[in-house]
Amino acid sequence: MMRKMVVAAMLATGVSGLSTAVGVSPAVAQSAQEVVWVQIEAHPSLATATSRARSYAGSIEDVNGFALGSGWYGIALGPYVREDAEQVLRVYRADGLIPRDSYIAESSDYRQQFWPVGANVLNLGAEAAPQALATGDEPTSEPAEAAPEAQETAEAPPLPTPEPADETPTEARRGEQLLTSDERKQLQVMLKWAGFYEAAIDGAFGRGTRNSMAAWQEANAFDVTGILTTRQRAALKKQYNAVLEGLGLERVVDAGAGIEMMMPTDIVAFDRYEPPFAHYEATGDIPARVLLISQRGDQDTLWGLYDIMQTLEIVPLEGPRERRNNDFVLIGENGRMVSETRATLQDGKIKGFTLIWPAGDEERRRRLIGEMESSFVRLEAALDPSAGDAGAQAIDLVAGLDVRKPRIARSGFYVDTSGLVLTTSEAVQSCTRLTIDDEYEAELVADDASTGIAVLRPKEALAPLSVARFGTGTPRLQSEVAVAGYSYDGVLNAPSMTFGTLADVRGLQGETGLYRLAMTTLPGDAGGPVLDASGSVMGMLLPKPEGDRALPDEVVFAADAGVIRTVLAGAGVSIQAAAATGVSAPADITDQAVGMTVLVGCWD
Repeated sequence: MMRKMVVAAMLATGVSGLSTAVGVSPAVAQSAQEVVWVQIEAHPSLATATSRARSYAGSIEDVNGFALGSGWYGIALGPYVREDAEQVLRVYRADGLIPRDSYIAESSDYRQQFWPVGANVLNLGAEAAPQALATGDEPTSEPAEAAPEAQETAEAPPLPTPEPADETPTEARRGEQLLTSDERKQLQVMLKWAGFYEAAIDGAFGRGTRNSMAAWQEANAFDVTGILTTRQRAALKKQYNAVLEGLGLERVVDAGAGIEMMMPTDIVAFDRYEPPFAHYEATGDIPARVLLISQRGDQDTLWGLYDIMQTLEIVPLEGPRERRNNDFVLIGENGRMVSETRATLQDGKIKGFTLIWPAGDEERRRRLIGEMESSFVRLEAALDPSAGDAGAQAIDLVAGLDVRKPRIARSGFYVDTSGLVLTTSEAVQSCTRLTIDDEYEAELVADDASTGIAVLRPKEALAPLSVARFGTGTPRLQSEVAVAGYSYDGVLNAPSMTFGTLADVRGLQGETGLYRLAMTTLPGDAGGPVLDASGSVMGMLLPKPEGDRALPDEVVFAADAGVIRTVLAGAGVSIQAAAATGVSAPADITDQAVGMTVLVGCWD
């Protein structure tokens, strides 16, 4: 809209030469003034893009360089009206002056201009096509002849005000001496970011720094002196900050949280308080979030926060993390996002922030994190623990954030004293991580698809409260049986007991190795132990069969002890036989079952 307003104003005041430059009628000029560009190259390195722009500028006109976002930099010709842009595209491509895959682009595709240094033509009106095209094979429009009255009254446009001369090397060195130590280091940081400096950030302008300054000057068409003038330092800083364009980086004071810091206000905005967090949610297309951390506490509170945050969906499992006595840094990353949390304990208050940013935009994320961290100011207040909406609480939320959950959760049970676990094959398919009781990492020892039985070994030795002891005889039909399992996928912190009867010692079609049970179970129960009236394990509950035929809810199946013994023997494990005992009290059976049953988690 701003571009259209500028062009309209130029037409209204008679300073635009567009209609006469391209030879179109005034009526067409007002409807065809869309400003476009010819995009010719893009590079992920600013130094490379600057060098290429400089090279193009030596042979063709109207060369400009713009930041594209996500760490990329584009080279474009323009600005032109669309008709001229198409002509430039055809002729230059035909002559081999620009790549064959060049195309027409719009101003909205571009951000901060980096070439020519100091230029800012993005919001100006279109230029006429280069005059050299008029002598080519392409047809060109002749300028419309001005009316006699216009010839008599037209005045020559004022000459542009010349730029003041830049500083001499002596003046530049004198200005350089006024820089603080931090400003000198920041200059080295910017040169390193631009790809011209590789040495230490120490603020000392030795040979390495001077050489990098000279290389940057040469790449940006300045006189090569090895001493940056005030104007050149400003141009370098403008390039350095181009990656932050469009984020609306502004200082925000959150009085409730007692935090002041720079935040990307164009892409996130305050949403709510959920102690200990102030939530700033995404407002546009970039799926970014910021959490301000603010609570009173001590070292135990800080360390507890560190542990809890690693259970949240916003903190992926992979990534570096470090916890010290009074602070921690926690980075989690996956294919979708990068989450970085920084928190510090000081004067009885824990303050910090989390930035959640889309993966693949690492340069901008790192720059933004640096700006947020360097601007962070602790104020006196701390977030009130009662702040927020208590009605929004949920068992699977912590302070309004989703707790990380496994893709599938099933039951299992211990079969030896080292913590070896028997579970269902359904629970171990395509997992990047397996856990026992959400806490202990486990590895897959065996997976027998034909029987539906899998065996897991914990990565650290465990000491089970009880271990399965298997019955040796054939159970009686219609005898009472019980299944222990995490029916609700771990929502409850202990297994549930489901009771029923043994309907048959074979499958529906006479299959051996199966028990048919008459009881109603839930998917999370699969993999749990099936116990008889004495408390002995007689089998493992299998998932309900899938297929076109739906069985009644109360029909489920279990792998019998003989099948389990065969699978474990193949894995080099021998099972323990139960002593011959009579009927046990229900409470004793429950205690035995709860002590051996575990929650098995399969994580992406």
